[in-house]
Amino acid sequence: MSAGPSSKKPKTYHFHSEWEEDYFFTTTNSKCVCLICHSSVALAKKGNVERHFKTVHKKYESDFPAKSELRKRKVKELKSQLAAQQSIFTRPSSKSKAATIASFRVSRILAKHKKPFQDGEMVKEAFLEAAESLFDDFKNKSEIISAIKDVQLSRNTVTRRCEMMDEDLREHLKKDVNECVFFSLQFDESTDVIDTSQLCIFIRMVFEDMTAKEELLKIISLKGKTRGEDIFWAFKDFINSTQLPIYKLVSITTDGAPAMTGRINGFIALCKSDDDFPDFLNYHCIIHQQALCGKMLNMKDVMDIALKIVYSIRARSLQRRLFRSQLEESEAEHTDLLLHTDVRWLSRGTFLQRFRGLLTEIKEFLASRDA
Repeated sequence: MSAGPSSKKPKTYHFHSEWEEDYFFTTTNSKCVCLICHSSVALAKKGNVERHFKTVHKKYESDFPAKSELRKRKVKELKSQLAAQQSIFTRPSSKSKAATIASFRVSRILAKHKKPFQDGEMVKEAFLEAAESLFDDFKNKSEIISAIKDVQLSRNTVTRRCEMMDEDLREHLKKDVNECVFFSLQFDESTDVIDTSQLCIFIRMVFEDMTAKEELLKIISLKGKTRGEDIFWAFKDFINSTQLPIYKLVSITTDGAPAMTGRINGFIALCKSDDDFPDFLNYHCIIHQQALCGKMLNMKDVMDIALKIVYSIRARSLQRRLFRSQLEESEAEHTDLLLHTDVRWLSRGTFLQRFRGLLTEIKEFLASRDA
């Protein structure tokens, strides 16, 4: 019978700590490296390291006797030198990483406060000016200044950072939607400053551990009409493009507008008649119910008089300055009157509350003006 192929497993070699003092070798990144010449051997075998030491560095055997304190100090010195050389290559990498993280953090703050991306350079300049005084007594002041200068905050860089964070948020939201057990949606349609209708979609997700999370899912621009069928098809396109698991839907909340709640062509009716949608509940947003109640409440007599008085004070610069000066002298809680606009219906209550809080000061100011 012919012998079969050998099934012998390859032998594994390991580095031994005593080789450091015996042969001036150490291990770095799973390699046996000579502490003297920084050469490495192919295999971590005693024969290989011993042969290298006795042929290449034979003089060290006599200059630094084995088991002596002199050899131990020399090994420690060579290991320190090797670590210092390796840190030269790792330090720039860690500095670059820290500068990149700092750039992301500043970009996030600029986006959060809706500031122009070109303000990143201004933030960096202000940081450098402040660092000159803040770190004046620090021994590593030059390193701190250098680290600040390494932070990239140009307009293009901040733009890229924000785009990357946007993509990351999208991925996290997509992951949450896929992992949640059920979710509900809330729709709110409004018009922006350039008369483009914007459909805001909010999502509330419930997970297996009964925790809930709310996020802004999407803002869809409706550049044409805003009928129920227009909103429905815009939402359907969004579902198809993002692969939204609509089978997890349990409820939809709207503002109660006819385009949303119409019995035949309303958005809710079209969703319930579509086979892709599961059976779901529909609600009327409580905030919009309060808005409708506010519109039904007839406060014209009160609002007309209050607005006329406020406008008589705020419409003229001199009168407003005098009134604010009077409030400061009397140490009133507020320093100015508020205005009301019908577009922001919530401002009506705030407007009347401020007017009532300053009613005494308003009477005194009007009396002094008429005197």
